[in-house]
Amino acid sequence: MRAGRHGWESGVSGQGLLSTVEPLFAADPTNRPSAAPPHSESMQKTASPTAFVETLSFDDPALANALFGPHNAHLNAIAERTGADLSTRGATLAVASDDPELRERILNLFTQFYGLLRGGHALQSSDLEQGLQLLESDPGSDLRRSFRDEAVLSLPKKTVTARNAAQRAYLETLRSNEMVFSVGPAGTGKTYLAVAMAVHMLNARRVRRIILTRPAVEAGEKLGFLPGDLAEKVNPYLRPLHDALLDMLGPQKMASLQETGIIEVAPLAFMRGRTLNDAFIILDEAQNTTREQMKMFLTRLGFGSRAVITGDVTQIDLPAQGEDNTARSGLVHALHVLKGVKGVAFRHFTSADVVRHPLVGRIVQAYDDYEKLPASHQ
Repeated sequence: MRAGRHGWESGVSGQGLLSTVEPLFAADPTNRPSAAPPHSESMQKTASPTAFVETLSFDDPALANALFGPHNAHLNAIAERTGADLSTRGATLAVASDDPELRERILNLFTQFYGLLRGGHALQSSDLEQGLQLLESDPGSDLRRSFRDEAVLSLPKKTVTARNAAQRAYLETLRSNEMVFSVGPAGTGKTYLAVAMAVHMLNARRVRRIILTRPAVEAGEKLGFLPGDLAEKVNPYLRPLHDALLDMLGPQKMASLQETGIIEVAPLAFMRGRTLNDAFIILDEAQNTTREQMKMFLTRLGFGSRAVITGDVTQIDLPAQGEDNTARSGLVHALHVLKGVKGVAFRHFTSADVVRHPLVGRIVQAYDDYEKLPASHQ
């Protein structure tokens, strides 16, 4: 590290990067991503003379453009999330903030993703925000472990990879435990990764069949009487599980495996009285089971089988019958009863682990924050 005219300058060896620190007024204000549109009040603010800008230069302009995103879209997303000012000139990124830890975190983020791009990683629009979340929780995170495109589960139609540290830990838990409870908000990959693991183990002949089930509970609306037999009536409830299998197997393979009974997508009511051997069993939307239904399901496990129970305890649709519907949920009850039982593992996801559109994570977090407010403030 050496002193420059405006501050400290340091080279980053082996990455094709050069980092400098200088006063904020040296930044180019004409090419600065911002959460607000041009000519807005926030764009007219005068920079604090005590703030600093730190720059990072990349040796490959094409990779730098991919890192910055179309029309600097990736920089805009990080600027909006952090409140820092990010600008570019050619293949050089400038990060302006009077918070040195924030500058360091953002530079670390772009340095690591530049290395991932050099290694062939296909950068997606949500990757940088997810990477920033990981660095916020653990500044020493090695993002290569969460984002590199190495095969985690090779399936007939696609390869499924863990998109963040929580998903990687979840897959490891699924591999090493016979019964796993996966709890968290929508968009964290709870069900999709469980289905992927089931298909993976079926291909590896570690199980002989896959059974997917969920309770037929309406999400806050009455659908009325549905035509057809029982199986046809519950098909709409089972569609998310069916869609996940279709994505991984394709329509022909999916139809063939269903015809031979190797894959079964069935309502929870069909589980009573059965013993399920050599099967990978997934109970989805488990928060909508009653205590009795949950106990019935858990005791269906046979020799050579695995069970994954997924749900979101903030999305309970059970009708209240003289008590809080949360107290009636079989999932909530099981999380307390089975805590500490050998052979049962638990994975909890948060809004920070959402891998859908970044807005989904912010919506989940907003609802979580609201639920924590005192009743008088709601």
